[in-house]
Amino acid sequence: MAAVWPKLPSGGRHALKFYTYHRSVGIARPAAEVFAWHERSGAFERLQPPWEKVEVISRQGGIQDGARVTLRARVGPLWSRWEVEHLDYVEGVQFRDRQLRGPFAHWEHLHRIVPDGPGACVLMDEITYALPLGAAGRVASGFVRNKLDRLFAYRHAITKTDLERAVASSSHPRLRVLVSGASGLVGSALVPYLRSLDHEVVRLVRRKPALPDEVFWNPEDAHADFTAAGAIDAVVHLAGAGIADGRWTQARREKIRASRVEGTRNLVHGLLRMKKKPGVLISSSAVGAYGDCGDRVVDEDTLPGSGFLADVCRTWEAELVPAEAAGIRTLPLRLGLVLSPAGGALRRMLPAFRAGVAGPLGSGRQWMSWISMDDLLDIIHRGLGDAEWHGVINAVAPEPCRNAEFTRILAGTLRRPAFLPVPSVVLRLLFGHMADETLLASTRVESRRLTAAGYDFRHPTLQEALGHVLSKEPVVI
Repeated sequence: MAAVWPKLPSGGRHALKFYTYHRSVGIARPAAEVFAWHERSGAFERLQPPWEKVEVISRQGGIQDGARVTLRARVGPLWSRWEVEHLDYVEGVQFRDRQLRGPFAHWEHLHRIVPDGPGACVLMDEITYALPLGAAGRVASGFVRNKLDRLFAYRHAITKTDLERAVASSSHPRLRVLVSGASGLVGSALVPYLRSLDHEVVRLVRRKPALPDEVFWNPEDAHADFTAAGAIDAVVHLAGAGIADGRWTQARREKIRASRVEGTRNLVHGLLRMKKKPGVLISSSAVGAYGDCGDRVVDEDTLPGSGFLADVCRTWEAELVPAEAAGIRTLPLRLGLVLSPAGGALRRMLPAFRAGVAGPLGSGRQWMSWISMDDLLDIIHRGLGDAEWHGVINAVAPEPCRNAEFTRILAGTLRRPAFLPVPSVVLRLLFGHMADETLLASTRVESRRLTAAGYDFRHPTLQEALGHVLSKEPVVI
């Protein structure tokens, strides 16, 4: 349901109370480079925090004067429509956004980039706003300021780190990347990330293409034809039915297996039929390949384990062999728990943790291997451009933790108690065999290959990762 916002109070602008918000961050990159980053097509989406629901409905132009963006943003149970116009554009220096329609009585946002020597700058954000509903609306002023603090702490961290880390991969050529699963949790973050780094992205979709960057494919079609995609330099394959989207009935198991094994097989066959084959194929897999490992530490040289997930991962990765044999560099990434409040396991956990009715699962002693979304995006990007990377890579942070520790740190980050453990028998009643291979399985995974490659994690500790994706100051517990 769309929110209906009131007209300005009697007296117009003169009856409004205006607020000003300032925040700045130093970035160790030239001002011209930082400004150019903001002009790229993926920059706006890249800056949207994962806890917010924001959708771009339409866009006319970039950030120059007269360009417009129409958004849908969710506030609680309501969706509001924003129409924003860009103005006061000065190349390399500044641009401004003005709300034409939306939830505020007035909103203007000045983005200004000030040089700080030849190789650095300061990004400055200044927002002038007024709340609707007159005096009644002013009650929400503290709430709005807190939201702005969270929003711009996240945005500045992303802008600063993306640009400063991009120096390390500046030698990577501009790529045209084909992405499957582009609307999923990882794909929807990866597409704007790659575009903000000046790569071109073509998305595979399972419906009639509606945009120029979309190409149709049917994962069940053994004769997939990617001719419409044109010349492709690289492929990131993320498509597959959700592992934890329901109880593992026989039908669900078959869907999970087919979506990964047959989908990958058909994708590879389509790529091999292309006149010019891509140079690299990155395909998602999972640390479930190792099965339940107890306290044993495993790495990329450890043989696959046993169980449904391990079997799926083993056969899934085997479908990449023909691509490797044809000269396409392949990287199966075995993902740990990807931390994002936008979806996946963390999103499912948050309501109970925020309500203070969460606790360890089962004994709480099972190991959890995890990774922040931004580190996963960086790893994919480096894998696309670094010819030395090939073969299985465990995409996990360097500090796995037990479930009880994960619970304690997540609860501490949210400033909530977490003292209600969920017995194993309850999890098995609720989720069946899926509980044993996902919630209760122990995976203490290390990434020997990321360490050998000298990969520098943005978020090496769970406290840092959760503090970033939830926009909370890390808590020492």
